[in-house]
Amino acid sequence: MTSVQVEEHHDGNEAGGTGGSSGTSGEGYQRGLGARQIQMIAIGGAIGTGLFLGAGKAIHKAGPSLILAYAIAGLVIFFIMRALGELLMYRAVSGSFSEYAREFIGPFFGYVTGWTYWLFWVVTGITEVTAAAQYMQYWTHDAIPQWAYALIFTVILYGANLISVKLFGELEFWFSMVKVTAIIGMILICAGILTIGFSDAGDTASVSHLWDQGGFFPNGIGSTLMTLQIVMFAFLAVELVGVTAGESKDPKTVLPKAINTVPWRIAVFYVGALVMILSVVPWTSFQPGVSPFVAAFQEMGLGIGAAIVNFVVLTAALSSCNSGMYSTGRMLRDLALNGQGPKFFTKLTKNGLPLVGTTFSASLMLVGVWINYQWPGEAFNYVVSFATISGMWAWIMILICQIKYRRKADRGELPMSTFRAPGAPYTSWFALAFIAMVIVMMGIDKDARISLYAAPVWALILGVGYLVMQKRNDTQSTGGGEADKQDAIKS
Repeated sequence: MTSVQVEEHHDGNEAGGTGGSSGTSGEGYQRGLGARQIQMIAIGGAIGTGLFLGAGKAIHKAGPSLILAYAIAGLVIFFIMRALGELLMYRAVSGSFSEYAREFIGPFFGYVTGWTYWLFWVVTGITEVTAAAQYMQYWTHDAIPQWAYALIFTVILYGANLISVKLFGELEFWFSMVKVTAIIGMILICAGILTIGFSDAGDTASVSHLWDQGGFFPNGIGSTLMTLQIVMFAFLAVELVGVTAGESKDPKTVLPKAINTVPWRIAVFYVGALVMILSVVPWTSFQPGVSPFVAAFQEMGLGIGAAIVNFVVLTAALSSCNSGMYSTGRMLRDLALNGQGPKFFTKLTKNGLPLVGTTFSASLMLVGVWINYQWPGEAFNYVVSFATISGMWAWIMILICQIKYRRKADRGELPMSTFRAPGAPYTSWFALAFIAMVIVMMGIDKDARISLYAAPVWALILGVGYLVMQKRNDTQSTGGGEADKQDAIKS
């Protein structure tokens, strides 16, 4: 993107801009997401099935030291989010990291980032709708086929995303509220057991469980490092708040507040919850594939715990799928507006919703229904492997773009953001090094290695696609590129 294009883009899309209407952004979207919804989207993005389900395997591998892994990874996530916040206050657009990659690194990286983040949410949507269908079997016991649940959930969430962005925000608000309530409830129950001593676990519960079952690192530091990919997977989607920038009512005020809640969210919902659970139940009682929340309820003698956790993870899965429906349409439209995707993705409904992009993405998510029909017992494992590496690509782009933006801002070439990342660029470099270490650990772990096998294939597909797009764009008129883009936004 040239400097002239950047200036033109600022006219309608800068943080807090309205594009000439109090309820419409410069990109044509409706600003329907309020502070309450943005806050809960930010909170919900950091709490998913990775905590409720995946933590069981991680506890089995690392023991109490998993608490430290979540704390360090949480600090890295905070650095990433503050880097994103600095960019958002410089220019708040729904294309977010794809737009920043296009501006600060080059058109190809914007193209790769947009399509990779789109694929991340399509794959995640398939994964989560599959998981939701599996959770329903807890109550219906195969009375209704798993694929039917997958179809029902996909259609309902698709329909909700085509009504209004406000409805999307409301769904995310209540989905997140369920997750938050469950974790706080677990923390309070564990605190009561430790102080008052009620339930079956009252006689044995003790904070000393954190170090008297083989030490804080019972399986060695190496085992703790090997859990980092599980830990980082739990934080995927925390960056979704950046995609909501173009539809936030007051992004200059709301987005910084949401991002600044990251430290206490992680401290309470991850570190706090694990400290309490592992104090009540020794880490040796947890097994891979069993939710630590379910295991803790069983140790306490609370049989209803399994049903509660099943309901919570169901809402977590539906929340993630709902976010996928929302973000994919926006990302496809951003790509199309920049000549890096089919032009029909630029069209908006009267309510400012990207109908074509959302419909296209939802139709691909229906592949999950077919997978559930063909292989109901193995569906989740077939599609989950690519999510981590593709999600982390967005984080890498955010950090690199923030480093490049800060250099230009320090030189006076661009306006300084009103929400500067503390410690940058050193914190951004640290976060990049940490992500690189996680990717190395994924290569070492045979269970996670398949994620890396898929990356070169996707890179090849993107490379060919980019050449095709470039050839198409070269054959079109070269004089009205930005004008065409602005016409598409207005339409």
